Amino acid sequence: PAIEEMLYIAMEDFELDWIIGQGAAARTVRIPIPPFTLVGATTKAGSVSSPLRSRFGFIPRFEFYTQKELSSIIHRSAGILEVSIDDDAALLLAKCCRGTPRVANRVLRRMRDFAQVEGRNKITLKIVEEGLKRLEIDCLGLEKYDREILLSIIKKFGGGPVGAETLAISIGEAQDTLEDYYEPYLIQCGLIQRTPRGRVVTSKAYEHLGLEVKDNSNGQASLF
Repeated sequence: PAIEEMLYIAMEDFELDWIIGQGAAARTVRIPIPPFTLVGATTKAGSVSSPLRSRFGFIPRFEFYTQKELSSIIHRSAGILEVSIDDDAALLLAKCCRGTPRVANRVLRRMRDFAQVEGRNKITLKIVEEGLKRLEIDCLGLEKYDREILLSIIKKFGGGPVGAETLAISIGEAQDTLEDYYEPYLIQCGLIQRTPRGRVVTSKAYEHLGLEVKDNSNGQASLF
């Protein structure tokens, strides 16, 4: 909060209020500063106070990268790693990295490792397919724990609803990790829904896991 108060004046008047001294002898000195451009970045815009947020002249929102953009990033990163990658291999990686370059670069390094183990300096489609299988990453970019969350809701709680705390205990994961890391992507993929009563899996989740759903008379979905 103290930093925000200083930023208000700096952003509007290009000046800083500096307190000199203590107690009754304290006084405020206003110091002029050169014009500047302030860029703020956050993944939680709601945590930024309204007075500070409203002082920014332009507030854009960045979406997830497209597969084509991710493929270009993967090719560039492969060059930095001093390894080549086929176009179809880069495209497959782009599909399985949650729309995030950081994830794409992490998985790319593992593909580089698999290629080197085979004595190659080129990442092919076959290497990527085998590497993703070993890393337990599927075509939607879901990893082992993502699928465990879906299966836990389906098999242990009849498809939901189930509370976040109960779900976290059932998979042996911290609730904060579940809500901040795993759930957002599962919701973006349309695999689970948050309801007032808890988490519920969608029909898309059943289809992705290769499971069939049968409706009971009480409206609940059961696995068979």
